[in-house]
Amino acid sequence: MKITRQKHAKKHLGFFRNHFGVREPYQVLLDGTFCQAALRGRIQLREQLPRYLMAEAQLCTTRCVLKELETLGKDLYGAKLIAQKCQIRNCSHFKNAVNGSECLLSMIENGNPHHYFVASQDQNLSMKVKKKPGVPLMFIIQNTIVLDKPSPKTVAFVKAVESGQFVSVHEKQSIKQLKEEQGLVKNPEQRRRKKRRKVSGPNPLSCLKKKKKTQDAKPSASEKKRKRKRIRNRSTSKVISEKQNTDG
Repeated sequence: MKITRQKHAKKHLGFFRNHFGVREPYQVLLDGTFCQAALRGRIQLREQLPRYLMAEAQLCTTRCVLKELETLGKDLYGAKLIAQKCQIRNCSHFKNAVNGSECLLSMIENGNPHHYFVASQDQNLSMKVKKKPGVPLMFIIQNTIVLDKPSPKTVAFVKAVESGQFVSVHEKQSIKQLKEEQGLVKNPEQRRRKKRRKVSGPNPLSCLKKKKKTQDAKPSASEKKRKRKRIRNRSTSKVISEKQNTDG
């Protein structure tokens, strides 16, 4: 039974890997209901989840899920301890927290660019996740972890992409990488480097001009002598004219 479950999981993982770019380490977002089911079934998620997926897996959650478990009180204290050991992924609800299911749905918007798995026992949340193509869904049944098969919405989306009607997020990213490798699109890092190169020190020509102005402003020694001589000649001529007037 365990071998067949792993075969199905391997098949489903290959589907998500090939069509949506899901890659290791797998990031699994847990909500409070999944943590509570793991506690009741005595499932060691940190050990059994990577073994089931046959790859490295990161257990993740959000601050909204933790806050929701805190408000629910002592009944979910064990689930809160499990969630607190998970890695925290930043959501957009910094000021006003929302319920856990709404928060997890916001984490997989816009084509699930971070390739999150969603692990939940909430039926309403599971139905909403299945309507979003490319999101792997996990749950616990009979004390065992199960990776759900791709939803009809996901399969229909893949068929539409193959027929040329849509372009998946994974294909957009791969096209962008090819353009950057061929030099058709410049990386933002290169643009930043070019902007930094434009910043330079003072222009040396402007410094030279300032020096010339200071030199031109200073009168030479010969000009000083000429001015002094002219002043003396004028004074002697005045004295001679005054004497002539007095003699006359």
